[in-house]
Amino acid sequence: MTDPVEIIKTPEQEFIIMGLTLDGKQFRPSDWAERLCGVMSRFRPAGTAGRHAHLQYSPYVFPTLINGVRSVVVNGALRDLEPLAYHFVVNFAKDNHLQMIDACILPDKDAGKP
Repeated sequence: MTDPVEIIKTPEQEFIIMGLTLDGKQFRPSDWAERLCGVMSRFRPAGTAGRHAHLQYSPYVFPTLINGVRSVVVNGALRDLEPLAYHFVVNFAKDNHLQMIDACILPDKDAGKP
């Protein structure tokens, strides 16, 4: 019998679209992040589209506030799920000259604690 192989899971890559243009100006309209995330709300993991899924943001594209700036977190898993949706989000940021920051999911320091 062979030893079991431990699968090492690498963190999913993410990027953040900041509500600031490349020249540092605030992006308008002020609800741009919620609008973008609303359009992307249908993209979710298989089996998670429940009765009220249309009322929730996708776990792959969701709004957040970073240092007082409206932003959108985009999980790289969206690329595997739906490449066209992923490219739509990336091109939205590029077309509007928005700042993008690479990031990754960090484990919760309290995860696994009773």
